[in-house]
Amino acid sequence: MTAIGVIGGSGLYELPGMTDVRWRRVRTPFGDPSDEYCVGRFGGRPVVFLPRHGRGHRLTPTELNFRANIWGLKSLGVEWVVSVSAVGSMKEEIRPLDLVVPDQFFDFTRRRVSSFFGDGIVAHVGMADPVCPHLARAVEKAARESGATVHFGGTYVCIEGPQFSTKAESRIFRSWGADVIGMTNMPEAKLAREAELCYATLALATDYDVWHESHDAVTVEAVIQHLLRNVETAKEVLSRLIPAVNGPRTCPCPSLLEKAVITNPAAFPLATRRRLDLLLAKYFPVDLKRKRRG
Repeated sequence: MTAIGVIGGSGLYELPGMTDVRWRRVRTPFGDPSDEYCVGRFGGRPVVFLPRHGRGHRLTPTELNFRANIWGLKSLGVEWVVSVSAVGSMKEEIRPLDLVVPDQFFDFTRRRVSSFFGDGIVAHVGMADPVCPHLARAVEKAARESGATVHFGGTYVCIEGPQFSTKAESRIFRSWGADVIGMTNMPEAKLAREAELCYATLALATDYDVWHESHDAVTVEAVIQHLLRNVETAKEVLSRLIPAVNGPRTCPCPSLLEKAVITNPAAFPLATRRRLDLLLAKYFPVDLKRKRRG
């Protein structure tokens, strides 16, 4: 069975029920991931868990090394990635403690590296449908089976943070049609697609951001209170989801890079090609050792 990866957001720093657990440090060409990866099994299924902000919640959203995080998951054999993320609700009908499985993202970040490519190799991966449709439906099914109120679809707007929105920003995001707001799913989703991983988000609504006239403005205290309850629900969802996601991938995700690389392979800089071998080997095989000797 192929491995499923779980990126734990605020409040979710471990995955109860895992067995054969060991923490593995992974080195990547892009630096260190947020933490070591918790590798083990859940109901017999290989699972790789990463606390997105590090154990103890040590990293701000902007400090996250998104490239290293996704690279590490792929290097450990992960094919499916479920991102668990706390969000604010931008819609009346999405109440605090509800769960959302968004199918679109709006990237409003400003300071984050959003691609593995560059330095002589150019690729343009399609982002029209940024989540895996098969995995997203599996997340929705597991969430409904847990008894939670679930909203499928909608737009997640990702802001830089770490501050919450101003009221003006919140009103503008609502006018753009955003459903939830968070700080961590971009460029995470973009990089997962470049890595040809199936990616979906389980968003945990903790508040109404600052737009709602009859609710208090978002505070850390309120977020944490709802977050602790939502995290328990997320653990229940994951316990149902992990055994259910298996088999060969029939979605478009495993071949997203097939026609995305624009650069002529003859022009690939060797150092860049070597660095990206994990992504490019199946499309552009090359004997890197032999070429290095030459």
